[in-house]
Amino acid sequence: MRDTVIFDFGGVVTSSPFEAFNRMERERGLPHDLVRQINATDPDSNAWALFERAEIDAAGFDSKFAEEARALGHELRGEDVLALLSGDIRPRMVHALDWLKTNGYRLGCITNNVPAGEGAGMSRSAEKAAKVAEVMARFDHVIESSKIGIRKPDPRIYELMLTTLGKQPAQCVYLDDLGINCKPAAALGMHAIKVTGEAQALYALADALGVERGTF
Repeated sequence: MRDTVIFDFGGVVTSSPFEAFNRMERERGLPHDLVRQINATDPDSNAWALFERAEIDAAGFDSKFAEEARALGHELRGEDVLALLSGDIRPRMVHALDWLKTNGYRLGCITNNVPAGEGAGMSRSAEKAAKVAEVMARFDHVIESSKIGIRKPDPRIYELMLTTLGKQPAQCVYLDDLGINCKPAAALGMHAIKVTGEAQALYALADALGVERGTF
């Protein structure tokens, strides 16, 4: 029986930062998905990977990301990208968290984040950080890559969540907006859902849990 739901945060509970990246790229005349391309180059050792494991600080990320953008022929500072990381909270996702908690499900959150901004959601204001903290309080356990030095898709981060919650993979549903992060969860035996939008994710979650669509 699936009685546990593990969420990614950015792009699942909040709107995707990639939407904000694409807007910035359009406004600056940069290639579409340039940020995604930079992120995908040397994915275990690039600026993002190092920052999400807290192996460099914000200043180091700013300069290293700029170097990686310049290597592709473009000018883009890391700081300009960090300013776009904190998405907007999705109300229906919060309602789903409340419904799941009320109905006895265990809730986890695994987020790749960086030691920048305020709180787990990397917010740029204290007010937004407080709203994110209210949502985070709904989870039984939260794992932040920047605090433990391990980031998705490293299987160890999923195994750590399973151990902490005391659950087997078959008991869990996992939601993430990146397919590369869904694959290790599925390989472990979780029911993985790649999130492309709020309604799609909630319908898929309802199906996975065997409850009526529209429940949350």
